[in-house]
Formats: sequence, structure tokens, C-alpha cells
Amino acid sequence: MRRIALFCLLIFGAFFSISGCAPKNTFVLLPNPDGSVGEISVTTKKGTQVVSQPNYATEVSSPDKIPSEPGEMDEGSIKDRFGKALEAQPVPPVTFTLFFKSGKDSLTDESEELIPDILSTIKARKSTDVSVVGHTDTKGSAEYNRKLSLKRAILIKELLVSRGIDAGFLDVDSHGESNPVVPTGDNVAEPKNRRVEVTVR
Repeated sequence: MRRIALFCLLIFGAFFSISGCAPKNTFVLLPNPDGSVGEISVTTKKGTQVVSQPNYATEVSSPDKIPSEPGEMDEGSIKDRFGKALEAQPVPPVTFTLFFKSGKDSLTDESEELIPDILSTIKARKSTDVSVVGHTDTKGSAEYNRKLSLKRAILIKELLVSRGIDAGFLDVDSHGESNPVVPTGDNVAEPKNRRVEVTVR
């Protein structure tokens, strides 16, 4: 059952229940890549132990015993015990949000400054899987916004390609006004919704 313990380690912020484990299985809760923390629940025939603090662990010594009281594991112990499993994790994706001027396919000045960061991230990761998704606010008709969000996404794709990124690595999509970051009523100008999200995997 050692694989279960390692799998539990790698699924951050999740909820787990086990009906039984071989002796001395350790379950440790690690923070999510963004620093947030969920919880894990470890259950044997005799009871359940919930771990909700980062780097805290519970141990199952027998299916017929309650899991141990959670205790903190230092970084060295986590690395020694789970280092190989942690190294095997896929690198989490990075998402950049680029904002646009109202009703246009031109970036804000602040967002233009993010382009070098996107390029360097793609190259550093040697990524061949980059999604470019366009969005709008609700100002204007749904059909107009669908076309505008696609136009914005294509603009970013072409910009990345012009800077040396292979077009085959880029997947373009658009959501129009249907997926706002800030929910609003119809025909509302909201700067945070006028965006393209670039996700580098």
C-alpha cells in the first residue's frame, strides 16, 4: 500500500478515505502550488483522522487502529521520505492574464509588459502546449463579443508566433462574454473581463 501513501501525498488539498492499509503508511498534506491548503481524511476500520494543516501527517500502523494524531513533518523529513515522488510530479501550469482596452483588440500598457515573461516561460519549459483563450465583458451583443474575444486570442497567438513560438504549440479558443471573472449584468463594461488567458503547460 506504499503507493497509496505516495499518491495521497501528491494530490494536494483533496479528500481521501481508505478502508485499510499495510503497516506504517504515512499521509502528509502539502500546500497547493498557490499556497492554499485543503485537507485529507484518512479512515481505517476504527476511525478517521483529518489533516488540515500544511506539512502535517498522520500514520496508519494497522487497519484495526485509529490513524495517529496529526503531527508536523519538517521539510527534510518530507524530502527524505517522499523526494522521488515529489520529483515525479508534473510541473503545474502557469497562466498569464492579458487585459484589453474597451471594445478593442489592443492590449493595455501593463499587459504588453507581460509578453516577455510569457515568451521566457514557454522557452524555459520547452512547452509545446500553450492555450490562448479570449474573453470579453458584456458590453455589446453576444455575437459581437464572441467575434471580439476570438480576435483578441488570435492577436496574441500571432504576437507569440512573431516572437519565435511555433504556431503548432498554440491552441486558440474564445468564450466571448460567457465566462466572466467578474459577474455582471448585460451591457456592462468591466475591465477585468476584457482579457486573454495564456496558459503554459
